[in-house]
This record gives sequence, structure tokens and C-alpha cells, in this order.
Amino acid sequence: MKRRAWLAAAATLSSVAALGGLAGCAAPVLRGTGDLGVVIGRANGTLYLVDTSSRALIGEVPGLGDLSHASVVFSRDGRFAYVFGRDGALTMVDLLTQRIARRILQAGNSIGGAISADGTLVAAQNYTPGGVKVFDARTLALVADVPAEYAPGKRSRVVGLVDLPGRRFAYSLFDADAIWVTDCSDPKQVTTQTFEGIGRQPYDALVTPDGRHYIAGLFGEDGLAMVDLWAEQPKVRRILGGYGKGQQPLPVYKMPHLRGWAVAGRRAYLPAIGRHEVLVVDTDSWQEVGRIPVAGQPVFVMARPDGRQVWVNFAVPDYHRVQVIDTQRQQVVQTLEPGKAVLHMEFTPRGDAVWISSRDDDRVSVVDTQGFATRARLQVPAPSGIFFTARAARMGF
Repeated sequence: MKRRAWLAAAATLSSVAALGGLAGCAAPVLRGTGDLGVVIGRANGTLYLVDTSSRALIGEVPGLGDLSHASVVFSRDGRFAYVFGRDGALTMVDLLTQRIARRILQAGNSIGGAISADGTLVAAQNYTPGGVKVFDARTLALVADVPAEYAPGKRSRVVGLVDLPGRRFAYSLFDADAIWVTDCSDPKQVTTQTFEGIGRQPYDALVTPDGRHYIAGLFGEDGLAMVDLWAEQPKVRRILGGYGKGQQPLPVYKMPHLRGWAVAGRRAYLPAIGRHEVLVVDTDSWQEVGRIPVAGQPVFVMARPDGRQVWVNFAVPDYHRVQVIDTQRQQVVQTLEPGKAVLHMEFTPRGDAVWISSRDDDRVSVVDTQGFATRARLQVPAPSGIFFTARAARMGF
């Protein structure tokens, strides 16, 4: 081997080791990460790795603990998945070597997290103890600990954590009726801006794709709380006063997941709490402009990347169904039954297909979004969340 080629190969192997590959392991398969993704195996603490182009399982990584409410974010280059477990574990998985690169137990009860816009920080939102912890994305060393203490000795459960431009994170305090924005641009002097009295029991939230509006859903009363983060002096504004359980609420079997809210063009499509409806909202005025009847109580309402379709799944007893809304016609145009207990949906980066997990059938279905034919079925034990590396380039995901 020529000296130049030998030096290049040696440099590549050194980079692999530095990024979390274990000593003595073979170099990763030469592949890009743009068509990779993961499926959460909630029953056995395993992360299943998939290739979205070949529609195939390509590996699995066990030993991730309690994944009953797990979520995932990705490094900027799409190589590493950061898995937030319900047991408070934060696990960094190398998708190329298909191994755990690093793993820490950072809390007692955690329900998700986010990665900063520049990819340098990973933040976990915690129920126990209530608060947010921020870690170095490369080493998982603790950078900041922000207790959600709203009264002496009282900490709130944290929900709705999202990334914002400028190494900032926004999140809601369920027990404190508050929204906080933490700025980690200077890790030695982390600051937090608080918005109090936003409404009762914020249970989840989202940030709009442009990073401007942070919106929290309220379980304790109708309406939503919104902060315009571009304002010179941001403040909370209440919107959609009729949004929520309303005058004749149905039993809420499962809380809607607001991170799945769909923004398509000038409209947002929102799951109505305790109703068999999807709400349509104008994102300029933030006024309701329509309601679309659906088969059950929506959980996820997700837009195809081009915004032409919105896909909806449901809580029990309708959680074997998925419906498709045509955003031009503003009505349901297709009803599918991909399997028992549909828990999550994820579009391929350009929306040619959607992957759907059916927990009770141990199945992930890959469905064509044009003709609605099933293109593949993968056997995965009790699958729940599906996450593709395209999320690395999206704010709030």
C-alpha cells in the first residue's frame, strides 16, 4: 500500500475510534446516513436500525433500558442517535458501528429531549427530578442543570422541550403553569427567561418550523399558550379559546402529541383534545378556520413533507386505523388499517412513503403515500416510535 493511501486509511480508523467506535472493532460499512432511521422496540429495550431506501432492517442495538416512552434526536451528520429512555437514561448510539457509544443515567424519570441547532448540546426533559439537564453532545458530560423549581422545595414536571436558534431551549412546566426559555450560548453562565400564569397544566408543545412561535397545549382549560420568540419583548398570548375539551368533552384516553402537529402552507392541523376532530388554523392570524371530522380521538396529526396530505392516528378504541386528509379538499380521502395499536408514523425525507408502527401486531408497515399500497412489512417486537435521520435538519424535531 502506498504511503499516502496508508495514512488516509489510518486517519479514517482514528476518526472512527474518536467518535465512539470501540477499539478493535472493524470499520463501519461504507454508507451514508441520509436514508437511515431507528424504530423503538419498547418491549425489550432495543433500538432497531432501518434503511429507508431498501425498506429493510439492518441491525439492532439492545440494552437501552425502559423505552416505554422513548424518543430520539440525531447528531447534525446523522451518525449518532440520542435515545431518551423513560428510566432517565440517555444513550448515544452509533448508527454506523451499530453500537452504544456512550450511556448515562441522568434522571429518575425522563420523557424526551432535544439537540441544539448547532449540534453541540443535548438537553433532556425530566419528570423526576423535575427540570432540564444539558449535556455535551460529543461526550455526554453535564453542561448545565436547570431545576424546574417553582416554589421552595417544589419541582415541576417538564414537557414540550424544543430546540431554538442560538443554543436555546424552550419548555413547559406542567405543575407550575409556566413556559421557560433557557439560553446555553455561554455554558458558564446559563440564563432562563420565565413566563408565568400561561394557563393550567401545559402538557406538550411545539415550535413552528421557522422557530418563531412556541405553542403549548393546555390540559386544565381550553385554549393554547403562544410565545412570539421574535418579539423584542416576548410575552404569552392566549389563542384558540375554543380549542380543547369544550362543553361536552369525551373521555381523553391518550393525550395528543403536539410535536406531531402539522404545518402545511399557511395552515396548521391540530388534534382536538377529547374530540373526533382535527382543527384547522390560519398561521398568520392564529384563528380557527375549520374542523375536519375524523374516525376517532387524534393522537398524531402529521403533514407529508410537501404539505399536500395530513395523516392521523387515534387513541383507543380506534387505534387500529389511520386516516389521510387531503389539504386541498380539506377532507378525509383514505382510511387504512395497518395493524393493531398504531403508535407512530414517520415520513421518508421527501414523503414518498410513510412508516407506521403497529405495536400489538409486532409490525412496521411501509405505505406508499400516492396509491396507499403497502410496500413492505417488517417484523419488530412491540414497535413504537419511528425516527429518521432527516430530523437532524429540522427545528423542533
